[in-house]
Amino acid sequence: MTPRTIAIDGPAGAGKSTIGALVAERLGYLFLDTGAMYRAVALAALRRGVDADDGDRLAALAREVRIAIGPPTVRDGRAYTVLLDGDDVTWAIRDAGVDAVVSQVARIPAVRDAMVAQQRALAERGRVVMVGRDIGTVVLPGAERKIYLTASAAERAKRREEELRARGDVRGRSDLLDEILRRDRIDSERAVAPLRAADDAVLVRTDGLSVGQALERVLAIVTRS
Repeated sequence: MTPRTIAIDGPAGAGKSTIGALVAERLGYLFLDTGAMYRAVALAALRRGVDADDGDRLAALAREVRIAIGPPTVRDGRAYTVLLDGDDVTWAIRDAGVDAVVSQVARIPAVRDAMVAQQRALAERGRVVMVGRDIGTVVLPGAERKIYLTASAAERAKRREEELRARGDVRGRSDLLDEILRRDRIDSERAVAPLRAADDAVLVRTDGLSVGQALERVLAIVTRS
């Protein structure tokens, strides 16, 4: 029997968004990338000049902005479309400036409270694949399937470099590796909802796997009886 709720967690660049979107498409489920929600808040903060360390203003911003995530609306390689107050920001939330501040924004308790409330409300409908860093541990601890998707930092930096190059955004792999390691540290050490695998999550390491191979491995876990 296919589970009503599927939680996929893991570090930056592990392939959660790509695999999660494909799993949802294959099963006909709603897909929600919670990381994209935090990125949208970070982008809104950058656009409005809100400092990444100003917890009060960021919390107010998180409660104020309207974030919608849905199926792809443009055939440009995106796994989904992200709207921020009606504006398509699917690629804008992947900019280097957002990369630099999103982990700081996401570690603010009031920001997480605002996002988690929205995430749980969506999950109550069932038939959802939700990806992030604290889905199986905090957002949906009762999820019927939990997967922790990971890969080495070097592999994640390589994939990120290839993804960006495909969009015409050339960044050095060493810089991307440094950014991934910095985000790993912030995400793992934050006081609220730190990045970790849930005790009952199935670990899937994707080093050396193609997207198709990783997808089949995850689907086998999701659909097992």
